[in-house]
Amino acid sequence: MRPHVDQRQARVLTLVRARGSVRVADLARELGISPVTLRRDIEAMTARGEIQRMHGVISRVDPAQGPAARRTGAQAPAPARGAADHTGGGEGLVVGMVVPTTEYYYADVVRGAREAVEVRGARLTVGLTRYLPGEDRTQADRLLSTGAHGLLLTPNWEAGSPGPEEGAWAAELPVPTVLVERWAPPGHPAAALDRVASDHAHGAARAVQHLAGLGHRRIALASRTTPTTARLRAGYEAAVAALGLEQAPPWPAAEPGASSEADLFARTLEYLCGAVTEGGVTAALIHSDTDAIMLIPRLTARGVRVPEDLAVITYDDEVAGMADVPLSAVAPAKHEVGARAAGLLMDRLLADGDPEAGPRQHLELLPRLTIRP
Repeated sequence: MRPHVDQRQARVLTLVRARGSVRVADLARELGISPVTLRRDIEAMTARGEIQRMHGVISRVDPAQGPAARRTGAQAPAPARGAADHTGGGEGLVVGMVVPTTEYYYADVVRGAREAVEVRGARLTVGLTRYLPGEDRTQADRLLSTGAHGLLLTPNWEAGSPGPEEGAWAAELPVPTVLVERWAPPGHPAAALDRVASDHAHGAARAVQHLAGLGHRRIALASRTTPTTARLRAGYEAAVAALGLEQAPPWPAAEPGASSEADLFARTLEYLCGAVTEGGVTAALIHSDTDAIMLIPRLTARGVRVPEDLAVITYDDEVAGMADVPLSAVAPAKHEVGARAAGLLMDRLLADGDPEAGPRQHLELLPRLTIRP
């Protein structure tokens, strides 16, 4: 072994014996070495019985637990609270999850994350933001202060991705973090984070392809502004162009000032009525299911029959199948998004949160189109 390696490992051993235990990430920063280098040292020192390694933490060896004691079957010290042995999965780990709500769309996302965390022996705690400005960071800080070892994060980014001056804090969190159903553009600090999201653009394009296959040549997209809308519109416009379809009337520009939910709903209704009666539209992708179910009787009252005058596919598929006439719908893989994001985070945590333990991942899961008669 080279002298500087001996010296470095001796320094590690001195610090561990003096403090009892120390986080691997903190120790790497203190010594000014990479997590990969420190992990090699830890593996060698653990093999020699000089230290104990637990999840993200190394600790000194009790003299009673030396080689002789181990040969007689003495028990090793229990992991510190909040730690987990690598061979035993994630017992004792806490995963924090920041989401806008645990209702509607995010109910399945949270359920998938919880199941994936618990099957590894860890525990999920949730912070809700209700889309309030700044609340995502407040909830993240709260979960960290109560012992979360890693975060699943759905920030309140109105367009689904942050603006130039928004969201950099997410990349500076001191624990492994995975974005869930959010995207950061190349060059943004948060773009370097792991993320798992639905490919909403693909879902919208799939709906347009199906409607075009039924012979519709002018198809509209009706979606109020949500974090999903920009991706839906990108997929919709790409499919219209690729299939050579006719352009639907443009979505109306937003009126100055805040509008109530009733105003926004009325705007959607007026757009669809005009698109059919004056714009030649014969089919539409409507986001979301609840809007579609509320719109259809109002369209009928205005003389626009569904599906005779307007074929409809909804987006989300939360309640589309429960409409009086079940609606075809695009369903993002919400449960799987939560499960994949949690699994990716658990893998990071069980690798000591080492940022170099494998490449960062951007996963996009394809939504499914369900056709109902």
